[in-house]
Amino acid sequence: MDFSQIKMVVSDMDGTLLNSDHQVSDRFFEIFEALKKKNIQFVAASGRQYHSMVDKLKTIKDDVIFVAENGAFAKQKEQVLLTTAIERSNVNQVLSALSDVPNVHPVLCCNNKAYANGSSQDFLKLLSEYYTEFEAVEDQTKVDDQVLKVAIYHFENSEKYIYPAVKHLEGPLKVKVSGSNWVDVSHKNAHKGYALEKLMQHYGLSTDEVMVFGDYNNDLEMLELSNYSFAMENAHPNVKKVAKFGTSNNNDFGVERVLEKLI
Repeated sequence: MDFSQIKMVVSDMDGTLLNSDHQVSDRFFEIFEALKKKNIQFVAASGRQYHSMVDKLKTIKDDVIFVAENGAFAKQKEQVLLTTAIERSNVNQVLSALSDVPNVHPVLCCNNKAYANGSSQDFLKLLSEYYTEFEAVEDQTKVDDQVLKVAIYHFENSEKYIYPAVKHLEGPLKVKVSGSNWVDVSHKNAHKGYALEKLMQHYGLSTDEVMVFGDYNNDLEMLELSNYSFAMENAHPNVKKVAKFGTSNNNDFGVERVLEKLI
């Protein structure tokens, strides 16, 4: 496999770059320095909040492009590269569709803060892993902030319990099962593929010059943009169908093993 043309590496975080303890390996940080010396740009692309992503990569944050909230927000150093918000009427439509669904936990993801329903302390405790900046509110329809994404959590299974309630919104909105417990609803152009396409245009990169790693359905569009797309061993079956190559799982240094070959 010839990696000689690669100028940009793009990786999802949860289930991909992060292990099951939600940590980035020391091995990756060593590899990152080698990528930097070769002038290969690293892009972290996640459904996570920007601040949460920075927290995971804080020692290298000034040299990383962050694509957050599933592509609704992108930032490099202090420069905001992309913001794609949902109209308020669509936000309320999502919340209305969920109003009769038991045990779901919607989160309004905004530029600087997320707003969660404050009814479940167990969920708020879990949320702190994914959102470093959030606030519990009684009525999410009254949140006066620009919403980039509505992230919806179910403790058992997102595809079974959340997706059926919101799948009819697909079209005007982007509806993605983004993890075993998460469904994300965003603007139709707010996905990782759209954000990566803009970055590729900005840097003048072709499909042969970008390497992409992913594990879940919210990674599909960006995987399709690369001739060097890798599905994790632990990936959703849809991802394995789309990706051109595979690597080991996120607890077995799946990303790092390929990057070592690249450098």
